[in-house]
Amino acid sequence: MCIEGLDGCGKTTQAKLLVRRLGKKSDAVYTAEPSRGEIGLFIKKHCLHGRERLSPVTEALLFAADRYEHLRTEIIPALKKGRIVVSDRYVYSSLAYQGAAGLDLDWIEKVNSHAIRPDLAFFIDVPAETVIGRLKRVKSVMENLETQRKVREVYLKFVERGDLTRIEGNQPKGDVADAIMAVVKRFVKEG
Repeated sequence: MCIEGLDGCGKTTQAKLLVRRLGKKSDAVYTAEPSRGEIGLFIKKHCLHGRERLSPVTEALLFAADRYEHLRTEIIPALKKGRIVVSDRYVYSSLAYQGAAGLDLDWIEKVNSHAIRPDLAFFIDVPAETVIGRLKRVKSVMENLETQRKVREVYLKFVERGDLTRIEGNQPKGDVADAIMAVVKRFVKEG
């Protein structure tokens, strides 16, 4: 599973809550992108918190490389052990952020062809104006109103396509968590 959304929408909180709600019975594990690996740490330092944004192509390739390592070192080993993986961001983030920067979505998907498809993918939808207001910390190079609006548009295309399940994020965090859990329970029942 993965939880996607604009910066400041509450996806980290919701991913961690979901892991807690699934409990030890399901043996769920939280993970995130960029990862804790060398490429992920490089991205955090040089791409997200650099002085200016790198080219979208460079970003897409770095995120795809980090995703490959994330899959190889964390996600696939956890899945092989029968664990449920809940990822705070995944391939849809690359599609949304680098797609919003003008890259062709088909090209981004090809670069990420190694990414396994999540069983469930959520988009916590919060207006760009709201998330920008929530970000109290130093903002990354992608955390500005114009970028966040474009990113939200791309995410909504994936909701329309049926790849992401839209969750209304402009409500109390317990209500957001309940909405996510309801979808998870339906999926488990039907699966």
